[in-house]
Amino acid sequence: MANSVSYAGNIAVTLLDNQQKPLVNAVVYLLPKTASVEPVENMAIMDQVDTQFYPHILAVQRNTQVSFPNSDSIQHHVYSFSSAKVFELELYKGLRADPLLFDNLGVVEMGCNVHDWMLGYIYVVDTPYFKKSGSAGEVTINVPDGEYTLNAWHPRISDSPESFQMMLSVKGDTQIKMSVPSALLPDVNAFEDSADEFGEYE
Repeated sequence: MANSVSYAGNIAVTLLDNQQKPLVNAVVYLLPKTASVEPVENMAIMDQVDTQFYPHILAVQRNTQVSFPNSDSIQHHVYSFSSAKVFELELYKGLRADPLLFDNLGVVEMGCNVHDWMLGYIYVVDTPYFKKSGSAGEVTINVPDGEYTLNAWHPRISDSPESFQMMLSVKGDTQIKMSVPSALLPDVNAFEDSADEFGEYE
């Protein structure tokens, strides 16, 4: 039977920091107030390219399987101590055979034991209505009419999640502008050139 859900509204959101500049790569998601969220069996990829996680921020729905290929010519040792997903992928190159299941909500912060500057995030949400903001801080999400909580997350937002959310009643297209109340945290994902350390892990 075909899905009978009617996607009737485009929610266009513009995210700005406290200086009124676009907030790029923020995860924007809408949680339905009443409708239940069906379980999914999605797949996603968190790659490693030029000794960086790619994408830097990956948003997935709960119960998504995430694979961690290493597209670099050197080995990486990926790990996370986050409560939403504790894991360790010891030194490897290429494609690992088994993806990991992300079935807990929240932020999963990842690093590499070999390259300390590598930092990436997987943000797990309990809704199919999510996207990341673009270069102008914009995102458009198509949803059925109904009641929602609009949420946004970014690793540099210092405010509590409750201070950066909004209740919405969706009836057709809607345009929204949201601003971060406080100054952003420093960007800790600055690349450091440590090429002289690579040879040991080739």
